[in-house]
Amino acid sequence: MDVRLQMAMVFHLDKCIGCHTCSIACKNVWTDRKGAEYMWWNNVETKPGTGYPTAWEDQNKYHGGWEQKNGKPDLKMGRRELRVLNIFHNPHLPKLDDYYEPWTYKYEDLFDSPEGADQPTARPISMITGKFMDIEAGPNWDDDLGGSPVYAANDPNLDNLTDEERAQVFEIDKLVFFYLPRICNHCINPACVAACPSGAIYKRGEDGIVLINQEKCRGWRMCVTACPYKKSYYNWSTGKSEKCILCFPRLETGQAPACFHSCVGRIRYLGGLLYDADRLLDTVHVTDDKLVEAQREMILDPRDPQVREGAMRNGIDARALEACERSPVYRYVKEWKLALPLHPEFRTLPMLFYVPPLLPVMAKSEDGLYDTANAELFSPIEKARLPMKYMASLFSGGNIEQVRYALKKQYAVRLFKRLDTVGDMDAATVKRALDQLEMSEEEAEQIFRLTALPLFDQRFVIPPSHREQALQMLNDDMWEEKGGAGFGFRDAPVRGA
Repeated sequence: MDVRLQMAMVFHLDKCIGCHTCSIACKNVWTDRKGAEYMWWNNVETKPGTGYPTAWEDQNKYHGGWEQKNGKPDLKMGRRELRVLNIFHNPHLPKLDDYYEPWTYKYEDLFDSPEGADQPTARPISMITGKFMDIEAGPNWDDDLGGSPVYAANDPNLDNLTDEERAQVFEIDKLVFFYLPRICNHCINPACVAACPSGAIYKRGEDGIVLINQEKCRGWRMCVTACPYKKSYYNWSTGKSEKCILCFPRLETGQAPACFHSCVGRIRYLGGLLYDADRLLDTVHVTDDKLVEAQREMILDPRDPQVREGAMRNGIDARALEACERSPVYRYVKEWKLALPLHPEFRTLPMLFYVPPLLPVMAKSEDGLYDTANAELFSPIEKARLPMKYMASLFSGGNIEQVRYALKKQYAVRLFKRLDTVGDMDAATVKRALDQLEMSEEEAEQIFRLTALPLFDQRFVIPPSHREQALQMLNDDMWEEKGGAGFGFRDAPVRGA
């Protein structure tokens, strides 16, 4: 057993209001500079929709992630050795039009225009060329367009639906959408790390955060192709690749990342997970529909004495183990089985999990009445306006049962609390719902409280980083790091004029 510590995340989609506050917080902190104008390390998409960059989920187009070849996992873009032989030819990169051309406005025209009969306007200007442009796309161009035949109908996840199911999704009186916030997943098996010819991308041993060494990066952009989530970007100004760093300077001081801290809906949870690295190859070898359960099997119980012994042996101290015991991610993913990975079939083993949203139910209109009556206990789950196959395509590699269980469990908690607070539910019906899911009333109450009433330190349980130990492993002379002024690379003072 090779016990590792991994910073992991849960986004509760039933609480996301699509306000983009997380995106703006990240933008202001990390990508508000030349060459990074088009980058959104955090973005919020509308589903169904094509997302950002356009159709990023279509790996027939982008060749990202892993696939099984001759019984072994291999990069879909081709092995790194082959890419080195053809290093200057990378045909599967997203183009700028797949993102969008960033722009600003010529605001001075609002103040400096001569007097006239027309109201002056600020025309858009490209932030790359500096020339006037026509805006044709943006990072959330299809925002809230859940029923749009132009955007939503091109969602790759709809390919698994029948023609009848697709027609139902886009009926004008039954349109539905939900929000999908995305950041780098900081995967256990990151394709970007495996694809980088220069070895600039690495996964930190102490917490599993995936970073890009800007000194080693040569801008070959193999990471952009290899990442199936398209969360590695190329800075056209510096000639380097960049990506979400999970605000590791904040984590090292016990603070939540900027997008987590600013989240209005409080949908974000952060905590440490322990996993068995020895199981990695066995996990990625299973079929798509078994990937969710196989990934859960990798996650270890921090209370298990054998796991604790293995963790201590690998340098994970008691304080970090205590934080893992309180991790909200462990509860959502392993204990309650409510949170699921995004597109596990890419086989990167993402460490960002999503609680799927409870959606409105299908209904029928007769004699001017909108009827949503259902005879069966869990029929609102089965009759959600987005077919279960769509949700399974997103979150479980096509395994409908994994999504069905997560949605039923949320619905049962909702019934339980209606009985407790409103009193309009039958106690026998609520008990039957809990029994079907083998869930106790205590567990239902815990799920409700962590979902609806969590305190700040319950949402974010950050293990101590012990960065000094990591630095000591890399550098024998710790005094080089002591007393730094925080201005990055500087020339030492010298004598003379």
